[in-house]
Amino acid sequence: MADSLDHFLAGPSGAGSVLAHARLLLALATRYQEIVPAHLGQASRMANYKSGVAVIHADSAAIAAKLGQMAPTMVRELKKRGIDCSAVRIKVCARQERKVTGRGTQKPLSAGASHDLMALSESLPASPLRAALEKLLACSPRRE
Repeated sequence: MADSLDHFLAGPSGAGSVLAHARLLLALATRYQEIVPAHLGQASRMANYKSGVAVIHADSAAIAAKLGQMAPTMVRELKKRGIDCSAVRIKVCARQERKVTGRGTQKPLSAGASHDLMALSESLPASPLRAALEKLLACSPRRE
């Protein structure tokens, strides 16, 4: 199955140019990580390469500024590694944050905290705050 998909993608009637470009980007991404300092490589990534211009996405303007200072060095190093690169363009493009799945660990309430929250809840009139405190007390584990 994998061989037939690879054969289709590499063929002239398939997405051969897309596959070739994807392989080029993978190679460029590896070389990019070798060239830049580790802290900059963690906050940026090779995004595209077209007509001799490497496009890099930086997580922040500060990272983009540091990479901009390194642009001539990056062009020179990419050429040394066999990539016909004439320029580097840097864009600020923050990464999408992944949604956290699952629940965090719940810390138990101490006996004193539990007692104080119960007293506060009982002293409040019927309100959303009182309901929230009662729900907190009902759902929280207790530490003895």
